[in-house]
Amino acid sequence: MQNAKNILSDLQNGIIHPVYFLSGEEAYFIDEIADYIEDYILEESEKGFNQMVLYGRDVTVDDIVGNAKRYPMMAERQVVIVKEAQELSRTIDKLASYVENPQPSTVLVICYKYKKLDKRKGLAKALKKNGVHYENKKLYENQVSDWLRRLVIQKGYHINPKAAHILVDYLGTDLSKVHNEIKKLMLILPKGSEITPEAIEENIGISKDFNNFELRKAVGERDIVKAQRISQYFTQNPKDNPLVLTISSLYGFFFNLLKYHGLPHKDKGTVSKALGVNPYFVGEYTTAAQHYPMKQVSAAISLLREADVKSKGVGSSAFSTPDLLKELLVKIMG
Repeated sequence: MQNAKNILSDLQNGIIHPVYFLSGEEAYFIDEIADYIEDYILEESEKGFNQMVLYGRDVTVDDIVGNAKRYPMMAERQVVIVKEAQELSRTIDKLASYVENPQPSTVLVICYKYKKLDKRKGLAKALKKNGVHYENKKLYENQVSDWLRRLVIQKGYHINPKAAHILVDYLGTDLSKVHNEIKKLMLILPKGSEITPEAIEENIGISKDFNNFELRKAVGERDIVKAQRISQYFTQNPKDNPLVLTISSLYGFFFNLLKYHGLPHKDKGTVSKALGVNPYFVGEYTTAAQHYPMKQVSAAISLLREADVKSKGVGSSAFSTPDLLKELLVKIMG
């Protein structure tokens, strides 16, 4: 099964298949491939008669096959793109008979987001012979940071590791959302420049000093004053700093710290690989390990689990959100 980069490379080199079945949890890559086919496979003058975009909620598999079997008009090929094809999940395997003998002058693109194809059924087997079956998984947070760095370099910019971490921490693992914010920055910053935390704060509005990344760092250094100052900022800006995400961020940090304590070798390369973090951040775990022996790390994880339950309204009637975060930090660092 090919990855998105290889599929795009083949398309750019004129290697075009009759069927593309794009599936999986991460919509960004599905859209990236489908958009490239929609934008570049046909000349602008050919698109009016030979390019069609259908939507799964409005068509049947028979409708798709009927359109795919048409012949192009005054062009070498036609393109049929089916978006939101997951709406046809109950009948999608009926497409197998077409894929077994696809129209060679048609490029059929099926965007099957957030779902997987049953590889035991006929459609998956037919795609293996006569098409491209692309399937992806949602990226983890550390993978999103790496993807973001590669994307920025590809566009002719650089990004500070801390800046990448702040963006992903704030926006989550939705690649489309991250990409949209990066595009805004690239419209403002000159090509070749570095994207810094200051640029993100000035142009996107994410504070470079008051964010989950800085809170984790303060907790790791056992800097109670700084941690409570950030906590106070969070409680004053709850929409931008939801408690559930802060707890999740701290939980991930202490879980990694638990793994750090268990490593037999703690050189930068080993730690980076084992924890799945950029080498730039390894020093923070080294520092935190000095402040939190394994027993205290385990206790912090238990406190975070308890706070997570309370933050979702279970057994927390005595605590408001500000009190819950303040109490949590005091218990972890006290």
